[in-house]
Amino acid sequence: MAALAWLLIPLFAAIGAAIWGSWVSRDRTTGDIAELAGYARFRDAMAKSHPATTDAT
Repeated sequence: MAALAWLLIPLFAAIGAAIWGSWVSRDRTTGDIAELAGYARFRDAMAKSHPATTDAT
């Protein structure tokens, strides 16, 4: 029984490594479009000239 346990440990490690490898190599390009659009809106907002603010004190 102990030998079976020692054989199952590498088997579970290999399964875990396969799951992790598939998770890391997944295609994540779908979210880039929204992020780039948000960054473009941010750049546009920063590029706008705003009137000078006066201190109210």
